[in-house]
Amino acid sequence: MKYYLIAGEPSGDLHGANLIRGLRRADPEARFRFWGGDKMAAEAGAGSLAKHYRETSFFGIVQVLCNLRTIRRQIRECRADVEAFAPDVLILVDYPGFNMKMARWAHEHGIRTFYYIAPKVWAWREGRVRAIRRYVDRLFVIFPFECGYFPRHGIEPLFEGNPLVDAIEARRSTLPAPEEFRRRHGLDGRPIVALVAGSRRAEIRDNLPLMARLAQRFPDRQFVVTGVPWIERAYYERHMAGSDLSLVTDQTYETLAAAEAAVVTSGTATLETALIGTPEVVVYRTLRLQVWLRPYVLKVPWVSLVNLNLGREAVAEIIQSDLRVERAEHALRAILRGGAGRERMLADFAELRTVIGGAGASDRFAQRMVGELRATK
Repeated sequence: MKYYLIAGEPSGDLHGANLIRGLRRADPEARFRFWGGDKMAAEAGAGSLAKHYRETSFFGIVQVLCNLRTIRRQIRECRADVEAFAPDVLILVDYPGFNMKMARWAHEHGIRTFYYIAPKVWAWREGRVRAIRRYVDRLFVIFPFECGYFPRHGIEPLFEGNPLVDAIEARRSTLPAPEEFRRRHGLDGRPIVALVAGSRRAEIRDNLPLMARLAQRFPDRQFVVTGVPWIERAYYERHMAGSDLSLVTDQTYETLAAAEAAVVTSGTATLETALIGTPEVVVYRTLRLQVWLRPYVLKVPWVSLVNLNLGREAVAEIIQSDLRVERAEHALRAILRGGAGRERMLADFAELRTVIGGAGASDRFAQRMVGELRATK
């Protein structure tokens, strides 16, 4: 069968690649075309790549508004490419701003559509639920609590675990010991605290200065920033100026595995950190108005995926508009070795791994997709 996948950012590229691998196992005759990145190209072949996510990633309302003409053109290009490929199914991987438009178009043109990794409608923009119900043939979700949310809105989702577990387990055996990590990156013998400031420039700009001020209060630890390869080193250094932070690029899992604890911005990284087993504090700096509006706009009580999946505040969430570090300092001290909250948090992470499900989710999702398609042929 023929599969067309659309992923618009690095995390979607990773999960799309793992799904392609599973689809090839479940359907040895599978043929692919996709919008995605290097990881998907490594699985399906570079010749199947129609557009790289580097050309399609626009984050935040300002970037979107400034690039509306480009986005509209890309949507037209994508529709034409899907139509020319004539797939048995269009698989949309997260990336809702673009993919929800593709879902509507595909529905109107009689193309079977699967949505893999649902838009976070349970947190914001709940109106998209109606569009999912109308335009998506099958919804595949990766968080257990979504199995309770979507049926209340007339959608029966399919859950087979979380593909992040696959990504982490595939890397776990290759992660260096803390001593080896220090040696590779010229670090001293002090315990490491990982700083995961986000993967977007605005997140780094807003959160890294706060993290740098926090690090000054822990001279007995060394703080290591996990840089992403698509943002130049100079940008990080601009927001680390005057601090003794270290920067390690494209080594997030390695840094987290070597760390005693982590300070993480909200997002997928909060779940990755927990699944690796590193105690964490979640911090996020945003505008004062957005902090004030949060209870009225956000549909869930927490921003961290750890807390959402456990249904309680297992990790501290510090959402603020200024650069005060007292709360973050108190929360971090509690989870360092000997801290009052460390063992409880590690026990919570063990429970989380049970709730999320074991390895093999990507293969299980692929088998369900192939089964659904064969059942309708």
